Amino acid sequence: MSNVSVAAEWQLLTDRYYRKPELYPMRWKHIDLSRNKVACAPFGGPIALIRDDSKIVQLYAESALRKLRIFNSAGVLLSETVWKHPGGRLIGMSWTEDQTLICIVQDGTIYRYNVHGECLEPNFSMGKDCFEQNVVDCVFWGNGVVCLTEAGKLFCVPDFKDIKPCKLAEIGVGVEELPHCMAVIEPQYTVSGNVEVLLGVGSGFVIVDEDEVRFIDEEKVGGAVQKIAVSHNGRFLACFMHDGRFLVMNTEFINFTNYQCESALPPEQMAWCGLDSVLLYWDDVLLMVGPSGDSVSYFNDEPVIFIPECDGVRVLSNTSMEFVQRVPDSTVSIFKIGSTSPASLLFDALDHFDRRSAKADENLRLIRSSLPEAVEACIDAAGHEFDVSRQRTLLRAASYGQAFCSNFKRDHIQEMCKTLRVLNAVRDPEIGIPLSIEQYKLLSAPVLVGRLINAHQHLLALRISEYVGLNQEVVVMHWACAKITASLAIPDAALLEILLDKLKLCKGMSYAAVAAHADRSGRRKLAAMLVDHELHSSKQVPLLLSIAEEETALVKATESGDTDLVYLVLFHIWQKEVALLLWKESWEIGKNSMASEGSPLHGPRIKLIEKAHDLFSETKEHNFESKAAEEHTKLLRIQHELEVSTKQPIFVDSSISDTIRTCIALGNHRAAMKVKTEFKVSEKRWYWLKVFALATIRDWDALEKFSKEKRPPNGFRPFVEACIDAAEKGEALKYIPKLADPRERAEAYARIGMAKEAADAASQAKDGELLGRLKLSFAQNTAASSIFDTLRDRLSFQGVS
Repeated sequence: MSNVSVAAEWQLLTDRYYRKPELYPMRWKHIDLSRNKVACAPFGGPIALIRDDSKIVQLYAESALRKLRIFNSAGVLLSETVWKHPGGRLIGMSWTEDQTLICIVQDGTIYRYNVHGECLEPNFSMGKDCFEQNVVDCVFWGNGVVCLTEAGKLFCVPDFKDIKPCKLAEIGVGVEELPHCMAVIEPQYTVSGNVEVLLGVGSGFVIVDEDEVRFIDEEKVGGAVQKIAVSHNGRFLACFMHDGRFLVMNTEFINFTNYQCESALPPEQMAWCGLDSVLLYWDDVLLMVGPSGDSVSYFNDEPVIFIPECDGVRVLSNTSMEFVQRVPDSTVSIFKIGSTSPASLLFDALDHFDRRSAKADENLRLIRSSLPEAVEACIDAAGHEFDVSRQRTLLRAASYGQAFCSNFKRDHIQEMCKTLRVLNAVRDPEIGIPLSIEQYKLLSAPVLVGRLINAHQHLLALRISEYVGLNQEVVVMHWACAKITASLAIPDAALLEILLDKLKLCKGMSYAAVAAHADRSGRRKLAAMLVDHELHSSKQVPLLLSIAEEETALVKATESGDTDLVYLVLFHIWQKEVALLLWKESWEIGKNSMASEGSPLHGPRIKLIEKAHDLFSETKEHNFESKAAEEHTKLLRIQHELEVSTKQPIFVDSSISDTIRTCIALGNHRAAMKVKTEFKVSEKRWYWLKVFALATIRDWDALEKFSKEKRPPNGFRPFVEACIDAAEKGEALKYIPKLADPRERAEAYARIGMAKEAADAASQAKDGELLGRLKLSFAQNTAASSIFDTLRDRLSFQGVS
């Protein structure tokens, strides 16, 4: 009789059964989904509601201020906050994988909230184009979103963990013709690794990614698409057409299902129920269409919201939360009316055993050879049940059959019991996470514990962690940090006792991390008290330094015997003294207007480098560093004097060469000579610097005069280079004939475009390779090329003879 009552709730769709059990009666009051924008997180996550500002609604006893309210899946209020953000209408909102609520408004601004209704800073923008053109629609997936503007342009945020908006390829749709519908194929399911956007435009279909736009023929699609839904594995598309046809096709647009709906109006919502069927929703009808074109209808007298899951669809209404899913094969084999499968006979045998009927033994004899499979089916069916009493009965049937199996693994029932205890705990309405066993396997226990921690369900998270063998330290540490944040009125000593009572539960707990949070929360005394309980000096000492407990840090570092820690403390103390020195000096400079001429903070920098020089000079191992610090100090003093005398803050932080060049460019040759003498600049380097400095200010007379003072140590090459770089051909011709090396003369003539003179100089060098290079530089000049060819032939002939 019980089998009949269980199977009576199912609906047959082709050869598969579906059920729609109620998960919760909603505990909220006076909520009308049709008046609100709703965002529901997958994997039994929270529900966010806010009054829809695009609709005209009647306000009853509620405030005119819009409130963002967050509930769990059972309708228990978790938090609420007043919505005061600018930027126009709220276009869309959705939950990310780490349960952060993303809200996108009309001007493209992205606001983020946690489950406690706290706005997370900073806010982000989709960019200038979105701000100017206004967002009209957006489609979310996992951790990303695609936005459509009034101008028909698409913008994408691929990952909310690193918000970097990017523009997708232009779809070429005008302002008057926006797409009928939009959906996305997630990056993990595309060949390119980037998101692909599916758009129903006009009578065709368009696929857009970052680089290209692909137009799909109308014949291939079958007409104008009004609604699209992509399957969870990204391989199939459910499309509602303009003429009321419902099509299922793969991403190559090969049609598998063609179903004619009664209404040509597109459904308000459409979602995949696993991979076997699709749900469509109109005002009061919920239609399920199977792969063979069969359908099942459910009637609703209130608005609903679809929440797609990996193994079904949760259906949220004003009064209940239901779960539409395919009935598992193990459950069908047990509860199907008239079933004679081994699992069904085993379940029936338990019923006879409870009634002390001899037929129990008869059933067991019938399935003796298939008993292990029957036990496994009962265990699997128990895992898929939400009803606790039915779970218990199925597990009892499995345990009863296991007693007669000698070769069955005994730990299967224990593992399922452990899993179901976890699932039943989080399904409690006060927790409100209605996970199915398939969702739990996909989500994993560590992620579930993390979500409980973020929801401040620390006790349950701790018990689950202990039960399934996870690290409890994460839970206790998060609880301690949350306790510190929420306990501003509790004195430090009293709060320390509360924290230590729980922190001692975990051996090896890092008190330093909790102390760091206390310090960030402005409770430095509590931080110092907590860090005293830290066992690891490597964590203890840095934190003591961060809270200005240098003396204690030095004692702890010394006690640890770790020389690196001792050096760390000493270096920190030295840095602090230097910083104080800099501050005092800058204060004096601020008070003394004469001292503040030139580059700022020159005094503290010089004193700091002098102190470094003194420290380096104490040991013979750092002679180089000591000398470098001394010369740097000398250079800074000279540069400061130059800035004061010229009243131009352009010298400090430049090199010796740049200082000399700048002095010459300003006409201060005496200062340039002083720098040359002080730092023992070589004659060759001095010539290069002065020549290029004079060429920079285009003082050609001074340059010529300088060339005649004495024979340059580098020859006349610096003069030639400087003139050519300054594009002064005439000036360069004064010095090229003076070059001693004919190869240099040839290359110099070639650089100013004088082919004949270059050829003559190259012939004097008798270098065939040089002639070849010069010919290439005059490749566009036929006459010049012939000159070089003639000379090369002459040289070759002379070499042969």
